[in-house]
Amino acid sequence: MTDTEGGRGGVGSRRRGRPPRAESADTRDRILDAAREEFAERGYDKTSVRGIAKAAGVDSALVHHYFGTKEQVFEAAVEVALVPALAVRDAVLEVPLDDVGERLTRFLFGLWENPVTRRPLLAIVRSAVNNEAAATVFRRLVSAQLLRRIAGEIDAPDAELRAELAAAQLVGVAMMRYVIKIEPIASADPEQIIARVAPVVQGHLTGP
Repeated sequence: MTDTEGGRGGVGSRRRGRPPRAESADTRDRILDAAREEFAERGYDKTSVRGIAKAAGVDSALVHHYFGTKEQVFEAAVEVALVPALAVRDAVLEVPLDDVGERLTRFLFGLWENPVTRRPLLAIVRSAVNNEAAATVFRRLVSAQLLRRIAGEIDAPDAELRAELAAAQLVGVAMMRYVIKIEPIASADPEQIIARVAPVVQGHLTGP
């Protein structure tokens, strides 16, 4: 059975087709919540539109109606989940450029340490690592909304490379700590990690 076939196999009495207008916002939010959970738990490849629909308690046709393909569902879920992370672009640029490394590192690790924001970040990272379509969506959003903004503040010809290297440092440590969970990084005090990583991030941004 394909994702578009919908209603069989456990959907039961859930309604088909488009919900009344008053239910639309709630239905859309439930689908996005379910999508984030599914992508976090299963990754992009093992998540299906049918599985998202089942978790949200709706028919698969509604998922397609609101978002289209699985890639489009992923992009919508990622964009919503990245809102707190993308707020870093304004938070870090409130300080002098020489302090951006510490501010950026502290802000992003704060998101990872918070269970509420960690779950959607796990969905994004696990999916992007295993699937090129998911990685493309992730790169597009992060590059357009975060890295280019930071690079714009760096007075150097290789500003974009510097911003990307700083991001790679942060993503790499986050992968080791929160996704792969390699010790002793996984259980180290967050302040210890921030103290060691922030100068490296700063070096990428403004070093020689």
